[in-house]
Amino acid sequence: MASLALSQLLLAMTLLRLELESTFVPTVQSELKPSAGNSGQQLNPNNGVGESALVSSYVQLGFPNRTRPQQLPKNLTLPAAWTFLRPRMLTALGLTTECRVKQDGTRLCFCLPGYRWNARLCSLYPTCYSGVRSEIDLCRCRSFHGPAPGYCQSLTPVPADLALDSQLLDTLNLILKTAEATNLRWYLQHPHNHRRIFLRPGTNVFQMSTQGQAGLRVASLSRYWTGTYMSIFEAQGFRRRLDRVVQVPLKTEDVVRLPDELSISCAASTGFQLSCCVPLTKLNYTALWSPGEGSQASLYNTSDSQCLVLTVQRCPAADTTYTCTVHSPNLPPLVAPVSITVIQDGDTTCPEDFSVVAWNVTKAGFVAQAPCPVNKRGVVKRLCGSDGIWGPIQNSCTEAKILSLCLEAQLLEGQGKPDEEVPRILRELQGQVGVASTSSDLREMLHTVTFLASVVAETRTELTDSALKDLLTTTDKILDGNISALWTLAQAQEPSMGSDFLAAVETLVHSLSPQRHPFLFRSSNVFLQSQLLPHTSPPSYQMSYSAWPLLQARIPWHSLAPLVQNGTNVSITSLVLQKLDHRLPAHYVQGLWNTPYATPGLILVVSITADGQAFTKAELLIDFADVNGTLHCVFWDHSLHQGQGGWSDKGCQVQAANASTATQCFCRHLTAFSILMSQHTVPENPTLDLLSQVGVGASILALLVCLVIYRLVWGAVVRNKVAFFRHAALYNMVICLLVADACFLGSPFVPSGHHSLPCLATAFLCHFFYLATFFWMLAQALVLAHQLLFVFHQLSKYLVLSLMVILGYLCPLGFAGATLGLYLPQGKYLWEGKCLLSGDGVALHAFSEPVLAIVTVNALVLVIVVLKLLRPSLSEGPPSEKRHALMGVLKALLILTPIFGLTWALGVAVIVDQGSVVFQYVFTILNSFQGVFILVFGCLTDKKVLEALRKRFRFRGTQSSCSALSLATNETHTSEHSKERSEHA
Repeated sequence: MASLALSQLLLAMTLLRLELESTFVPTVQSELKPSAGNSGQQLNPNNGVGESALVSSYVQLGFPNRTRPQQLPKNLTLPAAWTFLRPRMLTALGLTTECRVKQDGTRLCFCLPGYRWNARLCSLYPTCYSGVRSEIDLCRCRSFHGPAPGYCQSLTPVPADLALDSQLLDTLNLILKTAEATNLRWYLQHPHNHRRIFLRPGTNVFQMSTQGQAGLRVASLSRYWTGTYMSIFEAQGFRRRLDRVVQVPLKTEDVVRLPDELSISCAASTGFQLSCCVPLTKLNYTALWSPGEGSQASLYNTSDSQCLVLTVQRCPAADTTYTCTVHSPNLPPLVAPVSITVIQDGDTTCPEDFSVVAWNVTKAGFVAQAPCPVNKRGVVKRLCGSDGIWGPIQNSCTEAKILSLCLEAQLLEGQGKPDEEVPRILRELQGQVGVASTSSDLREMLHTVTFLASVVAETRTELTDSALKDLLTTTDKILDGNISALWTLAQAQEPSMGSDFLAAVETLVHSLSPQRHPFLFRSSNVFLQSQLLPHTSPPSYQMSYSAWPLLQARIPWHSLAPLVQNGTNVSITSLVLQKLDHRLPAHYVQGLWNTPYATPGLILVVSITADGQAFTKAELLIDFADVNGTLHCVFWDHSLHQGQGGWSDKGCQVQAANASTATQCFCRHLTAFSILMSQHTVPENPTLDLLSQVGVGASILALLVCLVIYRLVWGAVVRNKVAFFRHAALYNMVICLLVADACFLGSPFVPSGHHSLPCLATAFLCHFFYLATFFWMLAQALVLAHQLLFVFHQLSKYLVLSLMVILGYLCPLGFAGATLGLYLPQGKYLWEGKCLLSGDGVALHAFSEPVLAIVTVNALVLVIVVLKLLRPSLSEGPPSEKRHALMGVLKALLILTPIFGLTWALGVAVIVDQGSVVFQYVFTILNSFQGVFILVFGCLTDKKVLEALRKRFRFRGTQSSCSALSLATNETHTSEHSKERSEHA
């Protein structure tokens, strides 16, 4: 009140007892001024002596300082308006209102205890505190610009009664009994934060009104409806309030046990802990564990719950069921059992493990459980298989903030004001998308958007442009590839999740306020264009989109002409969503079942709104780029497949291509459109997956055998530089392919996702070492070409080996690093749900193209080799040995190059014609058995390798009968021979 003037005003409702034979005594302590006076009873000046009357008058008392005197003077000057009366005595004065004047002349007027402003003034003037009208303060203070038009009046008793008419098991019924009640409002004040929330009709909230009473009904009651219920209404000229405290008891599902079952090995652990938690409420709950012998219970509180932890110090001798019983006075107890299974000798168990969290020894068939980290809710589970092998980790932990936003959105269906809460929740939800790390996080975010859409549609709430931008930014991040792995896990638990999210986004986009047009939003996965049709030109609409394959969408003028009449505001909104079609279930309407289809990666949503009313019937022309194969123009029908949705071609058809496009869809309604392409989808084939895994496993074993063979015979097979270069390249190819195959085979066991460092490392290593395999093959071919073309120009072994290392390792490292840096920020690096390179163009440009280029170069080298061998051979060493080495290289290239080249040539064929099962099988066999081919054609068919192996094993067989002198002689001979080869070189 620093801005208040020094003077204070008292607005008084005075009770004047006038004694006709008395005389006023004037004072100087205050000045009595009549202001808007009215009298409750008119005095007759001719009445007799001793007559008295009760008079009501509106007067104003002014004081020169900020402090009102503790006691008002009893002797006051009679108002000048009453001078026509004979002298009388003022015997009583009752004050009702106190006003304070601010420097700008605004009066803040408070009602004194027992008095209130009437309902008319309450509705016309704002409250003193927030500057807006408030129903909660019940008109205790009002703000007036200028003189106050009235005064606080004496309050009469509340002519109503608020009763609780239910047992609070599943439904809450509040009955307001009153003869008159207008402008009734319901509020709920939470017991913890004392926040007052407006209650309105919604999914679970119903308001009834009959003659003589009104009621509030809350269905599907939960603990979130606990608090003080307030009924605000008008009766007898005043705004009234009645309160009722409602304590909703907890239910069995509110009791959280960790774990809910446990198998324990008494040999590995002597004790264990069980926890039983209940939410904090105003009701007095107590928890008790039984049996409690040999145990110790401790109580601790968190921010929103109370937990009783039972520490069992000795392992029970047999299977035992521990029970947590939660009691509250006058309420039935809540019982939560936990079964403890003791692992006996001979039981199959999963060993102790420390993946993600610590997993204790668990009996086969049981699910081990562990708590979530701080600021997360839920539990981490892991099944111990019947064979004693741990299953995958099921992480249901959810960020506490995401859960809170989802709960707020769900309660918004009956609590709060959507026009204020929906934008706030959308703004806060956008910041949580980057925090999502589990499928539960993703599911709760999508549920939040779905709840908000339901509230917006039910209350016809209009979104501002900032709220819509927050929604579209959130949608863009949710559709991004960074969380694609979370979609796969979440959809396995909730198949209709993508369809529900599409419906929610459609609803929220249509809720843009008409005053916000035109509106444009563009991101990597979302494009939105909304505009008003002008009244001055003929109505027509066209939108263009540059992303393949959608080119443009048009609505003919004759479909819009009937709407643009008499100045009607018509708005058209076009929404393009990338990648969401891949998140929808593969459901089709009857007639599209026979062939598997794929969508091009986008969904188009068009809506028309005229004066706030949505129209779904209009002609729409959609032009697509050149797409081969059998095509169907379809839309997503949310009513198909028991509400899960499906693609339907009802009302849509493919028209003949025009001059600029190859495909045009014509539809007679507006909804989520796309196009089905039959040639781009291959059904899942478990046989191919199994064949690929078996082939890669066999390749790993074959490559290990290659390494062992090279370890045994290396010195015997590299007697000249050509042989050395050839086997050095093969040796490095074996190492690279071995590491790459191991990463490929282990990638399904690595937690996927762009936020998973092990997953990124696995994909990077696969890419790098597979590329290195082909680059070492290129190095081998180039060395051979140099030896053939430049016979008399010999390079040193150190220089050639250095160049081969640079080509074999640094070049693929540059390709792999550039791919990671380029595609990872865009969210396109990883394959959806896998720890491999994305198949969406990344693998084609970053892997297949370099490999095909290398295969082409090797083919040219083969041509050179063949032409060279047709001429007389020149060599630098012994002709037979040199020619043998060259023939070995030629044999390896003749065999390995067609294998690698044919494999990736077939890979291109598979991409072009994915419907061919033959190509799929041939490609899988040649690609996965590469290690076996290297073992057979690179080692086992090499005569020098076989000869060296025979000598090696023959020497070991006779080594035990040789003397020390013969062994020394052999070593001396070997050393001298090596020295001679070195000098020759």
